[in-house]
Amino acid sequence: MEGKNLLAVDCGNSWYKALSSDDGYYRDYQIPNAISLYDEEFHEKPYDEGDIKFEENLIVELKSHAIIDKREIFYIGKAATKKRDVSLTGFNNQKVEEDRTYILLFGLAAFHAICVNPEETEINYHIDQLAVSLPTTQYKEMKDKFRQRLSGAHTVIFHKVPGVTEPKEITVKLYVEDVIIGAEGACAYLGLTRDQETLGIKDDELVRDSQKGIIIGDLGGDSVDFVGIKNNKPVASVEGETFGINQFLDNIIQKVSKNELYKFDSRAELEEKLAAGQSEWYVEPFAGVRKDISKYIVPQLKSMAIKYLEHFDRVRSSSSEIKGATRYIAVGGAAKLAQKQIQEVAVRWADRGRPIQLTFPENMEKLNVHGLMILAKMKQIKAQTENENLISVRN
Repeated sequence: MEGKNLLAVDCGNSWYKALSSDDGYYRDYQIPNAISLYDEEFHEKPYDEGDIKFEENLIVELKSHAIIDKREIFYIGKAATKKRDVSLTGFNNQKVEEDRTYILLFGLAAFHAICVNPEETEINYHIDQLAVSLPTTQYKEMKDKFRQRLSGAHTVIFHKVPGVTEPKEITVKLYVEDVIIGAEGACAYLGLTRDQETLGIKDDELVRDSQKGIIIGDLGGDSVDFVGIKNNKPVASVEGETFGINQFLDNIIQKVSKNELYKFDSRAELEEKLAAGQSEWYVEPFAGVRKDISKYIVPQLKSMAIKYLEHFDRVRSSSSEIKGATRYIAVGGAAKLAQKQIQEVAVRWADRGRPIQLTFPENMEKLNVHGLMILAKMKQIKAQTENENLISVRN
């Protein structure tokens, strides 16, 4: 796959995570799933452009067949979270149908193209293989439509770019040559079992366990994507649920705002605080005033943990294909944030005679995007082999 540009993007309801491979050189990125309308009149000009990080000041305009409204300009990612009219994901959002999906995805892809070509202000960037995922609840019906919208040419214009001379714009033309869609959860299994470089099996024990059955519960922002694995392949009878951490984050944000007079910019700001550990579970509504917010956080994470295990129990009981599963694996950023609470609830389940012994893998929050990169590589190798065979037949 020499000279190939591969891009894997996990389009999460909380974060967009991307992993790129340009001729085998890797980069990774993540931005909050947040957008906000740009208004020239209210644009805050920085006092010193040298203090502004481009990644935190992404203002994009997308010209693409994938979106309906082609005239609007948006702040995306961290820039959007700081705006009053920030738009976060709604419950049970339909990724394929929403413009925000393409604004964020192509905005992130174009930002990567700039990182690869840092001196250019007009860039043509070819993505030989784009790999993205959908929740299991949307995968079957929407994957073909998603592929069609993602394929082809798309233009991203970055406005008010720090450090660039007037008109302070960078234009990136993206050419998506091929797209592969994965199911969240199933991609995590790929990330768990295969080596990203060789694509060979790296966890023989887990593959052997799949003969008896494995259930993976990928807990995200607005969905928990369950995948049953039997004989190293996903089974058809296991599907996800529209349930995730965002509703619990929103409850925490509302309680903190009401009782402590502190307003979080976004869910992403709260998630970063949760990820930093309990020593950081405080806010400063006023200078020099520190308020402990763990009393709002812990009950919400416990409630989520209980629901998560209830869904796990329902899944293992409802599918005849996966009955007798020997491994239950928790993955996803939300599962990592609430690992302690999930483990505590699991102990109580065991005491009640319904044990769910969960495994929490390393880098569980990045398994989907790593699995997508593996999927991208597999697709490229397959296409390359087919092309070589075709040339061989012609000769």
